[in-house]
Amino acid sequence: MTRIAIVGGGISGLASAYALEEARRAGASVDYVLYESSPRLGGVLRTEHINGCVVEAGPDSFITEKPWAADLCRSLGIGDQLIGSNDADRKTYILTRGRLVEMPDGLMFMVPTKILPTGLSPLFSWKTKLRMAQELLHPPRGVDRDESVAEFVERHYGGEMVDRLADPLLSGVYGGEAANLSVRAVLPRFAEMERTHGSLGKAMLAARRKMPSARKPAPALFTSLKNGMQSLAQTIVSRLRPDALLTSTPVLAVQQREAGGWIVSAGLKSDQFDAVVVALPGPAAANVLHITNAELSRELGAIQYSSSITVALGYDDQVRRSLPPGFGFLVPRSEGKRLLAATFVHNKFPHRAPQDRALLRCFFAGSNAESVWPYSDDQIIGIVRNELQQILGLRAEPLFARVYKWKSAMAQYGVGHLERLERIQQLRQQLPGLALAGNAYRGIGVPDCVRSGRDAAAALLKATG
Repeated sequence: MTRIAIVGGGISGLASAYALEEARRAGASVDYVLYESSPRLGGVLRTEHINGCVVEAGPDSFITEKPWAADLCRSLGIGDQLIGSNDADRKTYILTRGRLVEMPDGLMFMVPTKILPTGLSPLFSWKTKLRMAQELLHPPRGVDRDESVAEFVERHYGGEMVDRLADPLLSGVYGGEAANLSVRAVLPRFAEMERTHGSLGKAMLAARRKMPSARKPAPALFTSLKNGMQSLAQTIVSRLRPDALLTSTPVLAVQQREAGGWIVSAGLKSDQFDAVVVALPGPAAANVLHITNAELSRELGAIQYSSSITVALGYDDQVRRSLPPGFGFLVPRSEGKRLLAATFVHNKFPHRAPQDRALLRCFFAGSNAESVWPYSDDQIIGIVRNELQQILGLRAEPLFARVYKWKSAMAQYGVGHLERLERIQQLRQQLPGLALAGNAYRGIGVPDCVRSGRDAAAALLKATG
């Protein structure tokens, strides 16, 4: 019987455990134990039901294009619970000089693919619009070093594009700043476009021309679950053996045995395993692996994380009718606000709120989150309401308000991240029976975490089988 430990009960660790449970039920001679330091499983997947609204404390959805989370839902038998975003009403606004300006049609992340809407948009100055036209003439360029997203975007479109679009868009996903994020790790497709076409606009247009003319309707951009993202974690937990799930059990060390295999030390107890999946954030993984390999520990500990705060506000029908259409707005740092973004959840996912309710989800991250972290929930709600009044003219008292804080939850893929991953991989290969999973490596979204967890389990099953 092969015994495998899983350290970490977030979605990555749960995905690993479920893959091992599937193998066990299929006849594999495998057993597993999952360790989680907190009393609950699921990590940042947490949902509350308040006044008829489905309120997400953590991620509210995942990108449909990445299939791994949806595939897992289908294998769990909850594929019928998957819901798509209401893309027919998809509009996103950027706060520009104190007013909301709609992102122009045809803008693919930050790359204009339609001349007229971009040319007429008040979002960009004429200087930036001229840069967009000139960008179409960029020759193919192979860059032999990694660089920040800000450097990359500024080279193509200028600093205004970094401030108005690249930085706010990435803040909403990574909780970090474009000046600190690696273009090769965060936007690998764009780095490849530059290598092959030079111009990002030219590459996008070429890709569009290759698409078949009789296309199926595009799938929704985002996918979620009817009863909330937490239902994914809860469903996985319901399929695992209860005696294999050790909550409120922080692991202190994971050590390699001289005779082969691993020892997991949790509190005053230690247990032996043939293999281990460490499904923790980089710094936490560094701590538990320090005794085993100090160099690997240093590399894992060097992966930076940022904190985030989500504030959910519920309002009545009068507020719902007063809000602009669309999914919400992004706030460039140059606007001097603390909020980075707000989502009109009742528009993005109509299933999340009754017809007579408005549900807003407001977001702080990185230095913005740290600046308000010491404040009480009431103080943070006051800051949000004050800025919503400035941006939307929203003065109404919310029917309910909730604050959710996530300390050091979002991995920051800094410049040189892919090179660090290569070093981590080389060091890990020297430690048979060890696998790493989580958002520290190759994607921070739920689908990426599911993929990393399942891949880790598969690799260990193959190595120990």
